[in-house]
Amino acid sequence: MTGDASGPPISRRPIRSYVLRQGRITPAQARALRELYPRYGLPFTGEPLEFAAVFGRHAPVVLEIGSGMGETTAAIAAAHPDTDFLAVEVHAPGVGALLNRIAARGLGNLRVIRHDALEVLERMIPDASLAGIHLFFPDPWPKKRHHKRRLVQPAFAALAARKLAAGGYLHAATDWADYAEWMLQVLSAEPLLENTAKGYAPRPAWRAPTKFEARGLELGHRVYDLVFRRRRG
Repeated sequence: MTGDASGPPISRRPIRSYVLRQGRITPAQARALRELYPRYGLPFTGEPLEFAAVFGRHAPVVLEIGSGMGETTAAIAAAHPDTDFLAVEVHAPGVGALLNRIAARGLGNLRVIRHDALEVLERMIPDASLAGIHLFFPDPWPKKRHHKRRLVQPAFAALAARKLAAGGYLHAATDWADYAEWMLQVLSAEPLLENTAKGYAPRPAWRAPTKFEARGLELGHRVYDLVFRRRRG
């Protein structure tokens, strides 16, 4: 494996896996944050969510960490109306763009939280409650001195496993070979998770491509999918 995948505990972790950039926000995205977030967004409260109250029904719930501009998130939610999706994103333009997609497509099974995903996972997601977790093309932090910023660390794997219901899955994807090896090492070492493949998994047809994936493919990168499940019993 490439590098040392050991990491600090999640709780009160001072190192963030993202940088809040002053990205340009369009008038439509700003309007969505004002007008649509009260309808399709959830405030960070630090209290466990009651999914049935959020979505108005009992259904499997999938959490997406880092939904970006929301193209893939909205496409997956539209294709799976019997599953509820909770997207977590910190960047205002992406949240605004996703809110507009939700409204335009009438996606009653998709909600957004604009907050740090680790804090949401720790404090707002009940244990053993998720059918799945999506982590598509997270920041790879390729420089060795920045590896400590990578989201996937042993403590994250343990936290994610705890939030998954028995049989629930964690699906990660990246186009950085070094990060793929890192994630494979970290997730394989978590006792509550088991790999569904011998190494990397085939790309499932339902995973709509993202702009980050397209960019990586243009650069000649291979895309790696990893699908782990929470052990039963």
